[in-house]
Amino acid sequence: MFDSALVNLYTTDIEAGIRFYRDLLGFTETFRTPTEGTPEHVELRLGGFTVGLGTVEAARRAHGVSAEPGRPAMALVVWTHDVDAAFARLTATGVPAVQAPHDSGNGNRTALLRDPDGNLVEIVSKAA
Repeated sequence: MFDSALVNLYTTDIEAGIRFYRDLLGFTETFRTPTEGTPEHVELRLGGFTVGLGTVEAARRAHGVSAEPGRPAMALVVWTHDVDAAFARLTATGVPAVQAPHDSGNGNRTALLRDPDGNLVEIVSKAA
């Protein structure tokens, strides 16, 4: 019935979102519209997961959606081999930290940050 799925995050600064997910987290851009100039929607892939970034203006115009970036109760979870090193690298570039790396009690080590629009991003690795 369905072929695939992705999570769309709405943004007020799509270029900042692209830099965050592509340059800092290692996602690969797989789709962009329009293809010339500033995009209204971009899809980025990491492993088997796709995240879409859409502008607030495009969401309003195309879908009648009044999007508020950073307001949904969700977190995008990204797995890494070393959460401490990843956290240090991300915060050194100015990514806002919510919670420093810690053992989460389930065999994992985790930290929380925010993307440029305030969405929660959880980075996780297996605890040593």
